[in-house]
Amino acid sequence: MNPLLLKFDTAPFSQIKNEHFKPSFLQAIADARSEIDAITDNPEKPSFKNTIEALEFTGQQLDRISSVFFNLNSAETNEDIQKIAQEVSPLLSEFSNDITLNVDLFKRIKSVYDQKDALDLSTEQQTLLDKKYKSFSRNGANLPEEKKKRLREIDAELSKLKLTFGENILAETNQYEMHLTDEADLDGLPEGEKEAAAQLAQSKEKEGWLVTLDYPSYIPFMKYAKNRELRRDLSLAFASKGFHGDALDNQENVLKIANLRHERAKLLGYETHAHFVLEERMAETPEKVREFLNELLEKAKPAAEREFKQLEDFAKKRDGIDQLEKWDGSYYSEKLKQKLFDLDDEKLKPYFKLENVISGVFKVAEKLFGLRFEEVFDIDKYHEEVKTYRVYDDQNTFISLFYADFHPRKGKRGGAWMTSYKPQYKKDGENIRPHISNVCNFTRSTATKPSLLTFNEVTTLFHEFGHGLHGMLANTVYPSLSGTSVYWDFVELPSQVMENWCYEQEALELFATHYKTNAPIPMRLIKKIKDSATFQEGMQTLRQLSFGLLDMSWHGTDPSKITDVKANENQAFEGTKLYPETSETCMSTAFAHIFQGGYSSGYYSYKWAEVLDADAFTFFKEKGIFNKEIASKFKDNVLSKGGTENPMVLYKRFRGAEPKVEALLKRAGLIEKN
Repeated sequence: MNPLLLKFDTAPFSQIKNEHFKPSFLQAIADARSEIDAITDNPEKPSFKNTIEALEFTGQQLDRISSVFFNLNSAETNEDIQKIAQEVSPLLSEFSNDITLNVDLFKRIKSVYDQKDALDLSTEQQTLLDKKYKSFSRNGANLPEEKKKRLREIDAELSKLKLTFGENILAETNQYEMHLTDEADLDGLPEGEKEAAAQLAQSKEKEGWLVTLDYPSYIPFMKYAKNRELRRDLSLAFASKGFHGDALDNQENVLKIANLRHERAKLLGYETHAHFVLEERMAETPEKVREFLNELLEKAKPAAEREFKQLEDFAKKRDGIDQLEKWDGSYYSEKLKQKLFDLDDEKLKPYFKLENVISGVFKVAEKLFGLRFEEVFDIDKYHEEVKTYRVYDDQNTFISLFYADFHPRKGKRGGAWMTSYKPQYKKDGENIRPHISNVCNFTRSTATKPSLLTFNEVTTLFHEFGHGLHGMLANTVYPSLSGTSVYWDFVELPSQVMENWCYEQEALELFATHYKTNAPIPMRLIKKIKDSATFQEGMQTLRQLSFGLLDMSWHGTDPSKITDVKANENQAFEGTKLYPETSETCMSTAFAHIFQGGYSSGYYSYKWAEVLDADAFTFFKEKGIFNKEIASKFKDNVLSKGGTENPMVLYKRFRGAEPKVEALLKRAGLIEKN
């Protein structure tokens, strides 16, 4: 029997074989079609209950199968899974189109929508009705037949192209190795990083040391290795993924994806893909996004140029470097940071043992929201490294299941993300609780040291856990409005606001203890962490803004005139450039956020949400970072509400006012604090 076609609560990973996936998708699609037919064939007059609510709860088995499969394709993939993904993605696109282009179904939805003012609906029901209607009208329900046909073709092609784009990046990452046999080439690397590189070589039955493009290997080498030529080689390999003119080249994929998205938007009556996307965002229009990015650029650029000049002067004085290159940035930034603040990751890492940081983020959640995390060993997992927890509130009520997967592997894409295996919703008097997962790529333990995190990895863990809390604390009626199902430029608020606790003494004292002596992190180090928090913030801001501007260059204009991926990129980066150009590299061909993930026309949202998070944390700081009243307001008005109301309404209910950009600029040190 196919385990994916049985009713299951937790995902039955150990029972699933790859051959189960495609038949389960086909069967679940067929079942979901029958559920849709039951709605359209209903002889009763369309109502909220028999049409909108009925539609909301169709295809639940298909959703569960999809979440299991596509999460595995990100965290534990192989060639078979990738092949299945290429086969089932167009089927899912076709099924999605079959729903949104279903004339009879849309007639029923429109009938309910047209009488919405006469219906006695709750705020959440009104939101659901609005979203269901828009999901049809915004996706072709009103198009003539020949345009609907073209829309289907575009969506099927896009689903395959996005998968291919991601597979190419993963393949490039996996096939690159810098194999070193002379220990002098590792000069400057801390002992722990050398040991990790030796362990990696050993695992592949090679002599010496291996450095790869996985973050825990790549970042320390770029930060500490004295050998400038090797840093250059590694930097160029990292920044040229998908840009080699070979079978894994993504340039054609980038152009096709951008053009198909544009064609799709035009078909639906929008000027560009960005106009289509932003209609359902807090920012609303590409003009507002550009205005927002350029306002921050104006504030950040003078600071970034000052910081870059300081870095150039430092590198020249220290090592006679006449021209600072991209592969010098991390190395000299780290050296300058050590000089200015007497602080580097090697001094901090002993206080950030992975297990302690996990315990710390749990304690922060307990103090803020009354949550308790209990590690359990009876939950089925897709890999032995995954940790599982049951989460309870202070009334001992079950809140969520939580999966955590922290280290890089061959079948796992880079980066860090939060995902869900089961959404929260309420049905038949029961509050169905969610199954949430955090996936990261942190430094592994070695033979002599446990997994010790850099401070950046600590903030990443807190960030993803913030997304996790958004999923875990969801408390809505409908699954499509639950947890992180919110406007894309609001979704980063819970994650980014959590990072703030990493800089606070009161929070650090909960978990930052030396892995050998158990001594608490010294006050002087906490002070240095805070003092260095805005180090090179101008340069960091410029970098983020450049990515947002690149995204808009692909999606906020007609891309049909773009023939050269690199030339378009250079133009987009023109106002944010600090380092000399490198012709061998290209950002777009590995920009998975916008060409594989869901951030197309949405990369600006990281900065947008930073404004929200800086403003929100100012509120916590005013009242105390563990103030229960403020935490409850945040939980009740943001974390638990999902997408049930307009995000600005929710934010103002929490904060009492709209967010102010000044809070971010002050925190970043880009304007004077009062």
